[in-house]
Amino acid sequence: MDPNAVERLIEAAIEDADATVRRARDEHDDDHLAATVVSPAFDGKTLVDQHKLVYDALGDHMTTDIHALELSTYTPDEYDA
Repeated sequence: MDPNAVERLIEAAIEDADATVRRARDEHDDDHLAATVVSPAFDGKTLVDQHKLVYDALGDHMTTDIHALELSTYTPDEYDA
């Protein structure tokens, strides 16, 4: 799946999210991605809940188009620090 499409899905589903997605391994391995997502929606949520928000945003793509997702999530304050 195209990293830009993944960014758009995340940003559309999570309030004020800024997502950066890249290929995590060999550039020819389309289904291994790495994402950094920054959103105030993560404030007060556990890391598990933050990641669940991202997985929910990607929906069925997590089982059909994305084999692996290396995920880093931050609130804006955490990211700025």
